[in-house]
Amino acid sequence: MDLQTLTYLFVGASFVLYIGIAFFSRASSTSEFYVAGGGVHPILNGMATAADWMSAASFISMAGLIAFMGYEGSMYLMGWTGGYVLLAMLLAPYLRKFGKFTVPEFIGDRYYSQTARVVAVLCLIFISFTYVAGQMRGVGIVFSRFLEVPVDVGLYIGMSIVFVYAVLGGMRGITYTQVAQYCVLIFAYTVPAVFIALQLTGNPIPQLALGSEMADGSGPLLHKLDSVLVDLGFNAYTEPFNDKSMIDMLAVTFALMVGTAGLPHVLVRFFTVPKVRDARRSAGWALVFIALLYTTAPAVGVLARMNLVNTVNGEEGTGTDYTKMPAWFGTWENASLLAWYDHNGDGKVQYAAGNAFADAKPHFSQEGRGLYGERLVTNPGEGQIHKGAPFANEIYVDRDIMVLANPEIAGLPDWVIALIAAGGVAAALSTAAGLLLVISASISHDLLKCTFTPNISEKTELLAGRMAAAAAIGVAGYLGLHPPAFVAQVVAFAFGLAASSLFPVILLGIFSKRMNKWGAIAGMLSGLVFTMSYIIYFKGVFMEPMAENIAANWLFGISPEGIGTIGMLVNLTVALAVSQMTAPPPVEIQKMVENIRIPR
Repeated sequence: MDLQTLTYLFVGASFVLYIGIAFFSRASSTSEFYVAGGGVHPILNGMATAADWMSAASFISMAGLIAFMGYEGSMYLMGWTGGYVLLAMLLAPYLRKFGKFTVPEFIGDRYYSQTARVVAVLCLIFISFTYVAGQMRGVGIVFSRFLEVPVDVGLYIGMSIVFVYAVLGGMRGITYTQVAQYCVLIFAYTVPAVFIALQLTGNPIPQLALGSEMADGSGPLLHKLDSVLVDLGFNAYTEPFNDKSMIDMLAVTFALMVGTAGLPHVLVRFFTVPKVRDARRSAGWALVFIALLYTTAPAVGVLARMNLVNTVNGEEGTGTDYTKMPAWFGTWENASLLAWYDHNGDGKVQYAAGNAFADAKPHFSQEGRGLYGERLVTNPGEGQIHKGAPFANEIYVDRDIMVLANPEIAGLPDWVIALIAAGGVAAALSTAAGLLLVISASISHDLLKCTFTPNISEKTELLAGRMAAAAAIGVAGYLGLHPPAFVAQVVAFAFGLAASSLFPVILLGIFSKRMNKWGAIAGMLSGLVFTMSYIIYFKGVFMEPMAENIAANWLFGISPEGIGTIGMLVNLTVALAVSQMTAPPPVEIQKMVENIRIPR
């Protein structure tokens, strides 16, 4: 059975499984639609939380970032895992004890203000749509390569699947679907890692292979990779602070940590368990399930980078005749995620430090040149590319392909390649569904039922929730076609927005009796506006005029991925200052805050 047939079989079977689960666990009430009826077992909820939290950024992009960034990629590992511990210990049990459906509902009731609720919904929508753009890009990458369809067609297929089990099943359907998706994604992530670890080091455990000797006796894996990269003009893989300063790494790590603790689609998972104790238990189980992937990711990144160097440059390290490159090289070219140009005309592809193209990323010609054909840029800008141009590097590799292409680069069996395609789709769809449901619940429950039309029936509210989910899927699909950056960067922006808007007011709402509605509203708006303005300025319409030395213009040397840390401080400062200058909350609100913190 060929790869294409296997891929359709694996991905198609997973889709049938997801839709079947959604059908048999479809929601019949608003409680089931929003929080799965509050009766999910802690272990199952932990597995669903892990799938919800480990998005396309974790599955597809994180190991790719680690592969190319080396030491500096650790900020994603530390930020996301540290943030989950922060969430589990600091917020989840208290929010579960509060017992409401959504994060905006907690903020609206805690700060005794419909305005605060609406502002929280606004923040949540910005965060969720920014996040879901990354997931939809992940779906497009997987489909464009493995199903050999255009990216837009792949997105439409993914949107259709999410539409069925998110709109039909609600949180009840999504929860049990995510349990299945976790099983698929963790198996798909681990199996290739075991194969490649055994292949390069002789050690089948990826986490241990990272510190093992090379199977060919050429020394420790990390030492070998360091020496190979230095010979090619790169910085050593294990050398810190090459492309990121210490302050920026700290800012990004902290923004990811507190952003994790403020993500609405993760927070709502702790409303789906029966008791407060179960919220803590499910948080612990989720950490176990998450650790299985996150301890494997560094090994996957290292093994992928080593395989890429060995495949492209060959044993001599001087490049490889492009007509003798393996089949994966041409297939990823056809997906417009890999490109090359023979600058010196020697008939070889050379992978080295530096950009392969004048504008860093190629603009692919529509017709191409067939398998292994040079993909000429159609708009190279200044410094027209030509033979003999001073480019040491002759290959462009999209970071997001490293996990997906890794089994092909390593020459693994076709069934492993098909399996990782199913895992990538599962990772992207699981998080996308959770985010879209959060958006739907905020619109139908927080805006309609609790704010503008409180007299609507439960049936009408459920219908509104499903209509909102359908509309959100349409917007998410558009964002997937036009994402602002590669997957993990887009997700990092979402975490920054969560860190600067929702996290401070949730934290203060639990632990500060003095915090009032005026402080919460002012804090959320100031943090959101500051962070979003900064991201748009450097990643949006104003980026190109400053692109040559853009880092020199960053505030305190902090990149857009890390600016959520400053935004959080802005939020906290404004919120505390405004609350001190205005009247304290009513006595009943202060008693409610005390009650939330007392264990039952």
